[in-house]
Amino acid sequence: MTRKEPSGAPRVLRYAAFTSDPAGGNPAGVVLDASGLDAGRMREIAAEVGYSETAFVTAGDADSRRFRVRYFSPLAEVDFCGHATIATAVALAEQLGAGDLTFDTNAGEIPVATAVGDDGVVRATLTSVPTWSRPAEDAEVDAALRELRWTREELDPTLPAHVAFGGVTHLVLAAATRERLAQLDYDFDGLAEVMRQYGWTTVHLVWREKPDLFHARNPFPVGGVIEDPATGAAAAAFGGYLRTIAQTPETGQATILQGTDISHPSLLTITTHITNPRVQVTGQSTPLPET
Repeated sequence: MTRKEPSGAPRVLRYAAFTSDPAGGNPAGVVLDASGLDAGRMREIAAEVGYSETAFVTAGDADSRRFRVRYFSPLAEVDFCGHATIATAVALAEQLGAGDLTFDTNAGEIPVATAVGDDGVVRATLTSVPTWSRPAEDAEVDAALRELRWTREELDPTLPAHVAFGGVTHLVLAAATRERLAQLDYDFDGLAEVMRQYGWTTVHLVWREKPDLFHARNPFPVGGVIEDPATGAAAAAFGGYLRTIAQTPETGQATILQGTDISHPSLLTITTHITNPRVQVTGQSTPLPET
């Protein structure tokens, strides 16, 4: 599907996801022909690329537009990654033309719709696996707050702490103020240990500006990354969380602004359906220079 580099290594495409600006968004690696790679080699390539995740298309059929996709952080395989899904969908749409795609992931089947807007930009909308959300236990919250160096008094009581799933699992904590969210200085190794203990992929830290507008930050130490600039899997989980706590916006749609505190602004749109546990996450993706 794509050429090999002279060294025999697969070609790695690079995209910034959830942005139209190459200086923003969350960068993802995309390998469109990973059919000859084993898990160890994919992890090595992800580490060499150095992004929070790289997506590998290990099998697929262009006629049916169905593909097997695996995701690796620099440290380990991840069952699902939203921003790398958006990047991969845009890369495939650029090769095959816009339209519907289906990705088979470790987390399950992920339909992705791609379309070209009036501005000529390809946008992708993924539909998550069924989401769920449950109240976080006191021990979980206390452990996370300790490593974040936050206190319970700094949390928003109208958005209770939950553990939420949208392909992978996240702890959702809502800050009471934008200032608290902006001042993120956590214990990298300590939080990573807590996350491994409880099986969380990221900690989804949010502040609600309006009922349909949220600001987010996502520490990702278990993947070897201090902070994700845009986290599609967490956005899907967060949509399910809003549904569970009956705080979905009236339109069903909300905007998440992420990455602004680390100079990688990203925009994610989530659509939650009251009667459907699946959440849609929409965003753009722009190519980055290949190296």
